[in-house]
Amino acid sequence: MRLHDYAPRPAHIIWLLDADPAIRWQVMRDVTSEASDAIAAERSRVATEGWGAQLLALQSLAGNWGGPKEDRGLLITLYTLVVLKDFGLDPASKQARKMINRVVKRLAFKPLNNRPFLHGETEPCINGRILGIGSYFKEPNDALANQLLGEQLEDGGWNCEAWPFVSPKRPQSRRSSFHTTICVLEGLLEYERTGRKSAAVTRARKRAENYLLERRMFRSLRTGKVIDKRWLRFSFPTFWHYDVLRGLDYLRNAGIKPDRRLREAIKIVIERRHQNGRWPLNLLHPEHIPLEMETGVGGASRWNTLRALRVLRWYNNSTW
Repeated sequence: MRLHDYAPRPAHIIWLLDADPAIRWQVMRDVTSEASDAIAAERSRVATEGWGAQLLALQSLAGNWGGPKEDRGLLITLYTLVVLKDFGLDPASKQARKMINRVVKRLAFKPLNNRPFLHGETEPCINGRILGIGSYFKEPNDALANQLLGEQLEDGGWNCEAWPFVSPKRPQSRRSSFHTTICVLEGLLEYERTGRKSAAVTRARKRAENYLLERRMFRSLRTGKVIDKRWLRFSFPTFWHYDVLRGLDYLRNAGIKPDRRLREAIKIVIERRHQNGRWPLNLLHPEHIPLEMETGVGGASRWNTLRALRVLRWYNNSTW
């Protein structure tokens, strides 16, 4: 592949930039390579305009987004915080500081003796997201990171169905889950970027990255078969769900040098592109946040197009 094989045309750029600030600033950084001050100026708008401002305004004084009927696991709040991170909300902005201070001071897991939200709960898939949220918004939790390191399985990943997270009446898995593993990987990466980089964290991330790479991002190591065909279809937000584009975008973000094990996954991304040069929204997951963005399944998705373009650019520009 060469860059001109997938480089967006001017009409595609105009379409991508005709979007919410949360998308626009990332297009400027990852697709059009604008000047850093222009990117920063656009990013600052996430806190005051569009989707970012809407979500921030919906936070309750208690720190959550799900209202009085939110489940005890605070999942609506968890997913909302993840999306604000994905928007690139500037963690140093006054709006972000006000938001995260409410979370730190007021939000807790009641079934777990009011454990502070950013201290995590019991399942590694959730705790990976919480570690990432806390780290991104400058509230990293060392104990939570160490807990996750201790829960890594022998094959290199994590699984919420592994002991001690499952009921004694249910079988305990000894195999990792792509869903759980990507959630923990994203959390550990954010944690490292706060200055908490250590040999143990780096080693754990590398083992988990190899878990994905050895399976070509979507195939069974034992049989070579596609593990789940839904992973070949892309959505945003991803919530807890793994898919090939999410996995590749993590590797890009982590600065991993691509190798031959990614060729088939990259081919899948290319094949998902429509003839109009845009990537569609392939599906919507059942989870939700209090905000509607792209909801037309089958229609062109700016989120998927942005993420696919930057993954392909990363892959193409790497020499190996």
